[in-house]
Amino acid sequence: MPKGPSLSALVERMAARLDAAGVAYGQGTTNAYDEAAWLVQWRLGLPLDTLGTQAARVLDAAEVAQVQALVEQRIESRRPAAYLTGEAWLQGVPFHSDERAIVPRSLIAEPLAQGTLDAWLAQPPRSVLDLCTGNGSLAVLAARAWPAAQVRATDLSDAALAVAGRNVRRHGLQDRITLAQGDGLAAAAGRFDLILCNPPYVNRESMTLLPPEFRAEPALALDGNADGGDDGMDFVRRLLPAAPAHLNPQGALVLEIGHERAHFEAAFPRLNPLWLATSAGDDQVLLLTREALA
Repeated sequence: MPKGPSLSALVERMAARLDAAGVAYGQGTTNAYDEAAWLVQWRLGLPLDTLGTQAARVLDAAEVAQVQALVEQRIESRRPAAYLTGEAWLQGVPFHSDERAIVPRSLIAEPLAQGTLDAWLAQPPRSVLDLCTGNGSLAVLAARAWPAAQVRATDLSDAALAVAGRNVRRHGLQDRITLAQGDGLAAAAGRFDLILCNPPYVNRESMTLLPPEFRAEPALALDGNADGGDDGMDFVRRLLPAAPAHLNPQGALVLEIGHERAHFEAAFPRLNPLWLATSAGDDQVLLLTREALA
């Protein structure tokens, strides 16, 4: 009986299939190989680091067929891999993921989880607001980063908050993370040492160009033009003037604006934020102190 492909060979084959089909990446992975490795290992019920130790493992025909079916589903449906697997990872931490919230990928997670954000804070925060929490990933990472902090996580979407609640329970943080529904700062009672915000910020033209994988996510979490603007800054325009009233004297706001730096600077020419280094560059996540905002 002929042998089947090895685990690593099947990953390579599926990566080539994904690339040939022209799927879009950026929702947990950035390239075909990583996407294929995720799908292959998940479908086979293997830990996501199995390739490092079992790359030569020979697969049987049934295993290959299962993997091929999942990859074809990914191609035909154009649904993000996280929605097919029901799970996504951010900074090594697992989160439930489904169509009720965008796939967790905020670049704020990098300086938050890696500890580099602390250098720019007056002291470790004891109160944190995760605004536009989505599936709750930043709230969970904040609670893990600062064990003494209480975290409030808010979102306009009740559906997204249901996903966030599932992730809060998954990580056993119900006593430290509270969830609240509301539009922007309307659900943010009190003042905080730190506000984290990955808001809807995609400009109008870019929204029309999103690939199907991104259109599968809730537009509410992406479209930054809900108030009738074009530059993606509608939510941010409401947030910045109101933020000082929700920050303690030495508090700070960390805001993600993605590829919209030019639009941000055009909308707020008098601000001089600190730009934080991330794997995507030094112009996608910024920090503003309460003093700078006021």
